[in-house]
Amino acid sequence: MKLLFACLIFPFLLSAKISSPKYFEQKTHYKTDFGQCPSKVVGKLALDLVKVFDNSKSLFSVKKAIIDEKLEEKYFLSSYQIGYDPLLKTLNLNFNCPKPLMKVQIYKEGGEEYYTAILVDSGELYDPTYEVLLRAENKIKGTLPHMAFPASLLDSGEEKKLTSLFNVIGEEFTRNISEVILNEDKELTIILSLGRKPSSAFLGHDQWSEKVDKLDSVIKFMQKKKTIPAVINLTNLKKVVVKFSDTI
Repeated sequence: MKLLFACLIFPFLLSAKISSPKYFEQKTHYKTDFGQCPSKVVGKLALDLVKVFDNSKSLFSVKKAIIDEKLEEKYFLSSYQIGYDPLLKTLNLNFNCPKPLMKVQIYKEGGEEYYTAILVDSGELYDPTYEVLLRAENKIKGTLPHMAFPASLLDSGEEKKLTSLFNVIGEEFTRNISEVILNEDKELTIILSLGRKPSSAFLGHDQWSEKVDKLDSVIKFMQKKKTIPAVINLTNLKKVVVKFSDTI
């Protein structure tokens, strides 16, 4: 009788032991928001971070992994926010990535191309892979304007000035930009495509924001007159020199 009782009890104890959390630990639930990031790539990052949290149950470990492994740079992040909701037992991962502004050709003295990069709205230069990833998910529409930038001016602060300028330029104006050239004397030239005809605007080395406003006004006025400005010299803001081409 004792043997039969033991046989009946043992399966119950074994079942209770195996079904305990020690044997079947639930994996973390999680929610993600990829913002403007390439979701396939950053989705992999999210899964990796969830695994880190599963193993450590620590937000500190997750953030330490991001810093130690330089994951912000690796996955093109401009910002991230990670938190845990103990009531819902959910890990929340929110990511964002910068907006691409231009495709940049860095050139050496003499015009030889050094390398290509993508200028983003934070003023940083990203690997061209970033554009490829965003286009694969249709997160970039249209073509990016090209910029020629001298290698000698890298880390001089000029890229930050240009970023500030093109962050405030409207999309309508930006669509007309074909190329932007900064020479080694820090003089800025913007080449526009208006009615399939090029128009070169010389902005000099200062007051770029004011000159772009003036340039926009000149272009709109000339378009109303059905003429295309072939050259617009704005090096002196008080004296705008315009050369006209054929009528539209």
